[in-house]
Amino acid sequence: MTLPIPAIDLRKGQVVRLFKGDYAQQTTFAFEPEALAARYADEGASWLHVVDLDGARSGRFENLAVIAGIASAGRLRVQAGGGIRDEDGVRRLFEAGVERVVVGSLASRDPETVATWIARYGAERIVLALDTRFRDGLWKLPSAGWTADEARTLDELLPWYEAAGARHLLCTDIDRDGTMTGPNTALYRHVAALAPTLRVQASGGVSSLGDVEGLALQGVAGIILGRALLEGAFGLRDAFAVAAKADATC
Repeated sequence: MTLPIPAIDLRKGQVVRLFKGDYAQQTTFAFEPEALAARYADEGASWLHVVDLDGARSGRFENLAVIAGIASAGRLRVQAGGGIRDEDGVRRLFEAGVERVVVGSLASRDPETVATWIARYGAERIVLALDTRFRDGLWKLPSAGWTADEARTLDELLPWYEAAGARHLLCTDIDRDGTMTGPNTALYRHVAALAPTLRVQASGGVSSLGDVEGLALQGVAGIILGRALLEGAFGLRDAFAVAAKADATC
């Protein structure tokens, strides 16, 4: 089953989207975060993906109160990340009501530590966010708000994490993120071949219901929907219907 998951990216308490992960290319939307989350719940969402973009760059939770407000409303199961640098950060998000903690830079930089969290809190509660871009023939793993490349590559880490018991992977092609130019389906086929047991959430570039259908037919577990929903390219209810229809044909 493929689940469309609406996303809210936060910067200074506002709903924003970046273009290809570039903080200098930001679009700010006139939506109040808690109200937008409630609207997504009204439209049938069960999960919400939230990113603290300030925290992703600074290493400090700068939008934690907003995330806690969304989670405490109790209408959506929240997975959230941005700024996880140690286990205290993981605990703080859980205490804020987040159901799944999304670990980004540290998942690339220190997989051994993240594997201990998977063992301690359970594979259902940790989402690996291995954001990637294709450079010099390799799927590289930028971190620290996508400003620097880590030494390990996607191809090296995915089988390692699968063997370590990881369950959930959020994989974003940075060159598609926020562009609405279509998802990189070849990347998700590559990921499925590298680590077939991981439940993959596809992210980056979705611009149409056709993209939703194509990803669902490919068998991803989740589809992160950000700019396309914010700009009204299609509605969340339609995304659910298209994904369900595609699932029924698989």
